[in-house]
Amino acid sequence: MHRPLTHGPTGRALLGFAMPLWGGYVLQSLNTSVNAFWIGRHLGEAALSAAVHANNLLFLLIALVFGISQATNLLVAQAVGAGQWRLARRTTGTSASLFLAVSLLMATLGWPLAAPLLRGMGADPATAALALDYLRVLFLALPPMLLLIFVAAVLRGTGDSRTPFIALLAVAAGDAALNPLLIFGAGPIPAWGIAGSALATLVANSLGLLGLLTWLRWRRVPLWIGWRQRHYLRPAPALVRCLVTKGLPMGLQMLVVSLSLALMLSMVNAHGAQTSAAYSAALQLWTYVQMPAIAVASACTTMAAQSIGAGQWARVAQTARAGVACHLLLTGVCIALALAFERQILALFLPESSAALEPALHINRIVLGSFALLGISNVLAGVVRSTGAVLVPLAILAAALWGVRLPLAWGLQPLWGLNALWWSFPLSAVMSLLMLLTYYRWGGWRQARLLNNGYLPS
Repeated sequence: MHRPLTHGPTGRALLGFAMPLWGGYVLQSLNTSVNAFWIGRHLGEAALSAAVHANNLLFLLIALVFGISQATNLLVAQAVGAGQWRLARRTTGTSASLFLAVSLLMATLGWPLAAPLLRGMGADPATAALALDYLRVLFLALPPMLLLIFVAAVLRGTGDSRTPFIALLAVAAGDAALNPLLIFGAGPIPAWGIAGSALATLVANSLGLLGLLTWLRWRRVPLWIGWRQRHYLRPAPALVRCLVTKGLPMGLQMLVVSLSLALMLSMVNAHGAQTSAAYSAALQLWTYVQMPAIAVASACTTMAAQSIGAGQWARVAQTARAGVACHLLLTGVCIALALAFERQILALFLPESSAALEPALHINRIVLGSFALLGISNVLAGVVRSTGAVLVPLAILAAALWGVRLPLAWGLQPLWGLNALWWSFPLSAVMSLLMLLTYYRWGGWRQARLLNNGYLPS
């Protein structure tokens, strides 16, 4: 349902839009954890390793397409803010065709290429054998997964974050319920083993997509494309170029972050199993602490994009200020709770009486506060991207991670030892914030445009 974000108190609208996004991120993480529980606890470490390899490969594919969904969100939000519903429908139709084509191509190529891809990742033969069927079924699940991402992006562009959250809640619940049923079998349902977990993802996402589309058709949402509006599904070349050129840099941000985390983990692993376990436990906690900032930043992007479409530049600045305030409030509460109960929380991710608990506490106390600074950077980057200025935020992120954090973590070890790894987080967070504040205040992002010729003629 269309909920314009260009009217009413900025802070209240932003917070109301961000909360379902936050809930969605939590659901996705919990769903991943539930799947890992069933696979790792009941099928063994080799099966869990196989699932990790397959999921990492799937993440790389989804990351690039996810950027296109972000570009879809921006285009729809600006068009809705400007009252250009024809452009919003053309964007929706073009993006739908693009997502369907890409997802079907991935599913078609993924089945025969699954084995070579696993070998290319360096998976040992035992792991690759287990992962093969799991990965092939995951490739089949890509079309409904990616189309769900697309529909959610369109709805959020119109100002509706609640409907995607409800759909995601249904998918997560269905996936969690189907996992043990399809892994172990019951009655006439055969036991699929590790492939059953991927099949649960396929079934849950397919039913979730079907249910969401049925609901949207029944509610007659403004951007619904029925048989009579099928001409909107014909891709518009200008929109395709925009979705790709603006979307790929946003997708690359996910890859920049994940690759930097992988390299940081390799440096941590060099210091032994105890340090690795401590860092891994802290990472689990940090995943949840960062979620409010990510949700608020995404909300700021959509809200600022609608305001730009409506020509309300004063509200864009208000969105940035409200976003920083909401982030500091929500993330501040999370950090306070994480510090108050850090021993109990970190112990959840470690074996009982683990010697890694004390090092994990030490790591957490150095790093945790840096997420308050990083969250401000995320919010400002979200506002900047709302105009279509996507390259500079990507460059700043790459500079902070690959030009500051990783070199400091490696280069300062002779002086600071292990602490060099942990202090690289707050130091790089400070540099990221300074760079983004500078670009937000004096950069040319306000002159950027999503489409070179402005809005398409009606």
